[in-house]
Amino acid sequence: MNTRSILPVLLGLLLSSGSAPAAAAPEAPRSAKPVPRTCHLPGVEGSLRCLSVPVPLDYAKPAAGGLKIHVTVAPAFREGARADPLFILAGGPGQAGSEVIRLLPAALRRIRATRDIVFIDQRGTGLSGKLDCESRPEHETMSDAEQEAEIHRCIKASRAPFAAYTTANAARDLEEVRRALGYGKVNVWGGSYGTRLGQAYARAFPGSVRSLILDGVAAPEQVVPAAGRDGQAALDKLFEHCARDAGCSKAYPNLRAEFDSLAARADAGIKLSIANPRTAQPTTVTMSGPRFNGTVHSILYSQADARRLPFLIHSAYQGRWEPFIARQNVGGDFTTESTSAFLLHLAVVCAEDVPRMTPSLMKDEDALLTRAWATRMPAICKTMNVPAVPYVQPSMIEAPALLLSGALDPVTAPRRAESAARHMRSARHLVVSNAGHGVSQLGCVPRLMREFLDKPTARLDAACLAEIPPPTFQLGSAGPQP
Repeated sequence: MNTRSILPVLLGLLLSSGSAPAAAAPEAPRSAKPVPRTCHLPGVEGSLRCLSVPVPLDYAKPAAGGLKIHVTVAPAFREGARADPLFILAGGPGQAGSEVIRLLPAALRRIRATRDIVFIDQRGTGLSGKLDCESRPEHETMSDAEQEAEIHRCIKASRAPFAAYTTANAARDLEEVRRALGYGKVNVWGGSYGTRLGQAYARAFPGSVRSLILDGVAAPEQVVPAAGRDGQAALDKLFEHCARDAGCSKAYPNLRAEFDSLAARADAGIKLSIANPRTAQPTTVTMSGPRFNGTVHSILYSQADARRLPFLIHSAYQGRWEPFIARQNVGGDFTTESTSAFLLHLAVVCAEDVPRMTPSLMKDEDALLTRAWATRMPAICKTMNVPAVPYVQPSMIEAPALLLSGALDPVTAPRRAESAARHMRSARHLVVSNAGHGVSQLGCVPRLMREFLDKPTARLDAACLAEIPPPTFQLGSAGPQP
């Protein structure tokens, strides 16, 4: 699975791939009864049920228009399924539930044996009126200034009422979905930003939530663009792990120095004449500081990916940039696979996070990997022109919660889950030492999630987490060590 936030994509490319700028969906009458239909999604064997749930665009003005929330239901395998399903809330903000459907075969298969799994496309994502920017191949060769101009152009071209796309409204949408599907209490799984939405739902509708599983936990006070400390800590740990690994330290004895040299050169701009990794045609690109650091930060999200980073750094240091550029392109790949909704990301972050980017916070969170994007955000948010959502001191969550963290997470480190747990009556925090951002699919975690859902207040034996091994380092072009 990939619950990673859209943040590293923005850091690296400043534009996400997807559809053209979208306006708000036409008004949908709330009286309409959602009718499920059989559907199929890539990566899932067998049929699913899809439906659209009408909701108001503005809950304070229900007559002012509406939109439809897309829902995908994976029915429980067994007859006589439990009455409490598992709602899936994706990350970002900007990722849709239907885009993390690949969770089903691995992370959620045990749970699906006895429970419906309900994937919800948050308003403004996926099939729920996706708010995005057009992505074109020429974006990859644009300068940072040209890309930023493209962002402002995209924002101005959109007719969407960005102020309606808040976490609070998305939480109210979840309640409309629950009611439309006829469920009583539900369980909630949230990944990355989905953990923020899940907490908001549990606080707004405490009577509707039976339990929470939060993977890559965003604390209530966390500011999305300010993740410098955790990103730098993850990079430092990677260097330390390489130095302690016999193969990695032999292949890359000067890894940290090579990285520092590349970062300094990229900050001044490195003009590269290379074979395009997509087409093999000669091309010229400029590797800037924001692109270099943003790509490194995105790689750190996944530990399997992070173990390739020493090879990418060393190859670039030796003048062979093609592998690094190919990995950078993954963030904005021009494929038919769905990607995060860029404008929805900005609508949420500009309203809920950027207003809290105080000088003292940014000084505390300042780090090379995230500095460029954090610096650009205020100007972009000025163009977005959304009203600030006031920060409210979090109330206590009564539902039992299972919090999952990767010790090497560059954006929602374990300290974030510990902070969130202070506002939960009953929270159990599990940390996978050899993991980054998102651990639900690893080792015994799927079994532990099933055990928690069956008995949320029972003791959970998590000793098996220590058996999850670290991925091997990539020492050459052939790929990771066997």
